[in-house]
Amino acid sequence: MTHPVRKRSPEADALNEHCALIDALLGGTKAMRLAVEYMPRWPAEDKESYETRLKVATLFPAYQRTIEVLGAKPFSKPVTLGKDVPAKLQPWLEDVDRQGRNLHAFLAEVGQEALGYGFSGILVDYPPTQDKDGKALYVTKAEEQAAAVRPYFVQIHPKNILGWLTDKDGLKQLRLLETATEDDGDFATKEVEQVRVLTRGAWATWRKVEGGNKQDDWAPHESGVTTIKGIPFVPVYGNRLGFMRARPALLELAYANVEHWQSKSDQQNILHVARVPILFGKGLESTDTIAVGAGSMIKTDRADADLKFVEHTGAAIDAGRLSILDLEDRMRQAGAELLVIKPGNVTETQTLADNEQGACALQKVAENIEDSGDQALQFMAEWVGGAEGGHITVFKDFGAATLAEASAELLLKVNQAGKLSNESLYGELQRRGIIRPDAVWAEEQGRIDAQGPALGTMDDAPPVPKPKPKADPEAP
Repeated sequence: MTHPVRKRSPEADALNEHCALIDALLGGTKAMRLAVEYMPRWPAEDKESYETRLKVATLFPAYQRTIEVLGAKPFSKPVTLGKDVPAKLQPWLEDVDRQGRNLHAFLAEVGQEALGYGFSGILVDYPPTQDKDGKALYVTKAEEQAAAVRPYFVQIHPKNILGWLTDKDGLKQLRLLETATEDDGDFATKEVEQVRVLTRGAWATWRKVEGGNKQDDWAPHESGVTTIKGIPFVPVYGNRLGFMRARPALLELAYANVEHWQSKSDQQNILHVARVPILFGKGLESTDTIAVGAGSMIKTDRADADLKFVEHTGAAIDAGRLSILDLEDRMRQAGAELLVIKPGNVTETQTLADNEQGACALQKVAENIEDSGDQALQFMAEWVGGAEGGHITVFKDFGAATLAEASAELLLKVNQAGKLSNESLYGELQRRGIIRPDAVWAEEQGRIDAQGPALGTMDDAPPVPKPKPKADPEAP
């Protein structure tokens, strides 16, 4: 039986409901092959055939690419600090997590995690100033500053949240799963699992008792007090359902990507079968040895004998191909919908001013990230006795008026990444009504070639001819 401090609560289970699915999709082909529950074994399919089919399957990374493209939009311009951000905090934001990430890079990764998993978190931590025995590690403030002791941000994945308790004032307890790294001899390290329990004004870490009688025997390892009033944890929502409750904003896209993974595997399997024709013989002696090749001949005395290759008609192959293409189009539209401004406002400027009606879903995610950043700055200020942490601004002016416009932008990104040809992009834009229906790609390609290279794409200017030297009049 799992110790209560290590056991995940039902609320945390609900928060982590879709993490396994998202982990597999974001982990690529290797992770999907290991997650066998997403590749069903069909009735009457033998184990060897199933394992072979699984080994050759490859993932079309629609979910991963969509999260990367959409998650980067709010951070296509730098996060800006408000004038009310204290000067004391600003240098710390250049290395906000003490691992080299500035505030912009840190929030970009937190935002992408929140978009992909539906939830992420920011813990505003502070290094210990006392040892295990309660003795101060630093005597003066100057010693603390010299040791770079200051508040910093920690990115918390939803899988690391084991449970929480609340009251009318908010969080009163939070349990986080951690991995601590310790020295293991002179030249190696080892990882130790521990649970951090945060309460108002205090913290403690729990570890499994070494050599205990039970596997679930856990005990406090370290503990201490904090100078901050509350629990310095900030939730970041991708699709908020309530306090500490969320789900992935593109969950249906994730399910469609799994369907594509399964359908593509079926398509690969049928192509393999269809590419190998079956040799069919009729009226031949059962003792005949048949050699197939350019230098061989098969002879029989029976008039009704026949020998031929039987091949697949290809109808099922084409139907499967069209089904996969339809799935890919649906996935592109699912991602593009986050960029479409909802009806209710005339212009995007009005959308940003009204803040709710007429905003696209991705803009609301950006607003959540912005609010979470403000809260984290507030905790950072409170750690050092400040009253105000200030505000930040995240770029939000990227909504699209229609689904066609939004999906076209995603297609352009795929084209620029080298994963979609210019001709296919042209056809998709034409299908969306952005290019007139009677336009022909071959003619457009000719016009593109005739107009010469685009501005800024030429590596070197043509060489300027040097003037010929004048003849010396005194030369013989």
